[in-house]
Amino acid sequence: MYVLWGGIINLRNRPLLTWSVSALAVAVMLVGALTLIWYLKQDKHEAAMVTQPLLPVLSELSIQNDYDVIVAGTDPEGITAAISAARNGLKVLLIDGHNRDKLGGLMTIGELNTLDLNYSPSQSFINKELGKQSFLNNGIFLEWFKQVEGSSFDINTAANVFYRMVKEEPNIDLQMKVQKMTPIIEQKGASGKTVIGMHIVDESGAAKDIYANTVIDATQDADIAAAAGASFTIGREDIGSKSDLMVATLVFRMKGVTPEIWNELAHYKDAGSDKMSIWGYDEAKNYPSSDPKKVKLRGLNIGRQNDGSILINAMQLFNIDPLDPQSVAQGVEIGQKEAPLIANYLKSHFDGFKNLEYAGTANELYIRESRHLIGEYRLKLKDLMENKDFWDAIAYGSYPIDIQSISSGGSGTVLMKPKQYGVPFRTLVPKDIDGLLVVGRSASFDTIPHGSARVIPLGMATGQAAGAAVKIAKDNGITLRELSKSEPLIDQLKKTLVKQGMDLTMNKIEAQDYEKHKDFNGLVAAASMYLTSGGYKNDSWKLDEPTNIQRYLNQLRQVRKFHADKLAGDPYTAVDSIQDPIQKPLTLTMAASMLTAMIGNEQDEQHSVDYLLKKGWLKQETIDSITDPAHLTNGDAYQMLYDLSVSLMKLEF
Repeated sequence: MYVLWGGIINLRNRPLLTWSVSALAVAVMLVGALTLIWYLKQDKHEAAMVTQPLLPVLSELSIQNDYDVIVAGTDPEGITAAISAARNGLKVLLIDGHNRDKLGGLMTIGELNTLDLNYSPSQSFINKELGKQSFLNNGIFLEWFKQVEGSSFDINTAANVFYRMVKEEPNIDLQMKVQKMTPIIEQKGASGKTVIGMHIVDESGAAKDIYANTVIDATQDADIAAAAGASFTIGREDIGSKSDLMVATLVFRMKGVTPEIWNELAHYKDAGSDKMSIWGYDEAKNYPSSDPKKVKLRGLNIGRQNDGSILINAMQLFNIDPLDPQSVAQGVEIGQKEAPLIANYLKSHFDGFKNLEYAGTANELYIRESRHLIGEYRLKLKDLMENKDFWDAIAYGSYPIDIQSISSGGSGTVLMKPKQYGVPFRTLVPKDIDGLLVVGRSASFDTIPHGSARVIPLGMATGQAAGAAVKIAKDNGITLRELSKSEPLIDQLKKTLVKQGMDLTMNKIEAQDYEKHKDFNGLVAAASMYLTSGGYKNDSWKLDEPTNIQRYLNQLRQVRKFHADKLAGDPYTAVDSIQDPIQKPLTLTMAASMLTAMIGNEQDEQHSVDYLLKKGWLKQETIDSITDPAHLTNGDAYQMLYDLSVSLMKLEF
């Protein structure tokens, strides 16, 4: 049977005419369904594009001396943590140490109004067509997301929704514009340091000590945890370069966007779009910077506002130290000077921009990377490559590993695209201090997987987990570290989160082709050291492609640059007499000779393999797995590097 506008057509035992009518009915239904899909895809946002007045954010006139939990930072992760804790019956103080007049931090003050979303592996084409996104985690993030405009949002809408959600919780006291906030530390026997509260100086200048069972650090750079003495790596320190950090951005605004102009912008030749977002315009990278060593432009991410303006995330600011306020201030100043020049370039080079006007910048930088906590567990690239679940997974990620450039001469990379991976509760727990949880991008993630785990929706999920965890630890009279080691209580935490709207389902994911490759460990090592990438489709690893002497030399020099303490030599000395090395295949003996030269113990090429085997720096099974010793593949070369990295350099992947 088929239903057609309330009538029923039975296709059985009908004459030819009836069958013809039925066929027509089916055709009508098909056209109707396609029309419905087309209609739902249309931008009905136009009729509702009204900018909300910004709600005044009011701090509590009087705050208590004691709370169950203090949440530091009013970025989305902190707001979510505070709401979660409050809904679990805890008394919460939410404080912000910036001179902000609205909630939302990076999303609203930094004006980063386009979301990097964690889609579920079950997301289908029809879901997207009908506007029914299937996200990971859901929870408080989804509650907030349903009240804003879409994949990009109006920053006033976002700020107002955050504020209303906070004010609806009677257990939350809010203090904005705190001039100073530092942790109060106590030595508690053999367990070591414990955070027992916060010393604050409020907007009026009054100082106060406030005590709490737990502090949740939701500041972007984990400032509270750092002040408490928690251990961190900085930037790419875990792969050997403390000074290398992903580029910062200053979002800027252009105004005068009509529906017609939006449509023109969205249909540029390489642009992708939905009703609130546009991405593409790769040619924008040709912008002639006033100082290419300090600022450049990349392809555009454009987020729509209700007032006829757009926010553009595309400016790259180099050599900004996010932990130095003066450096950050200089970055804002550089960006503010460059933004109108960029706007003029867009107006003159892209027709869709020609009638728009420059309308200023955000007040805060978009900082992608700074501290990386050393927690009870450290999320690794291999976890993402294997789409790994964890017994204590309290959130899931799927966003591509988006590594932005670190220098004006470099470019960013999409290293790979995981389908779904777990984020353990242990990544929120500092290794060497208690009474404290860290949520957001500065949690315990290695720098490469951080390229995926740093996104705000995932950070909000960790915030929700942190708020609920404080309640369970309190009720059981245990520390957060003890909670992180208890499978029964973590199971209770996960059940609590599910009851409160989170989806902690791990989808069934088959092993990927690269995981089945004989050189998978080598691939993980090479990718972890940022020597290779798989791209959005995970199909660019080229493990079976023959490599050459020059390529391996470049890779080894990159490794040596970051691990000079263990690698005293130069692999070039093994190949300095070879002409045109890019045209020469890499042999097993040459690869071994280059490795020994890099170690600083040069050997005759014919004896280098035996030397590495004898030292235990190369495994026999690696040699045996090489199909053609006269023509090594990328995978063969990576596997040899893996052996050396684990045995000599003591690296873990």
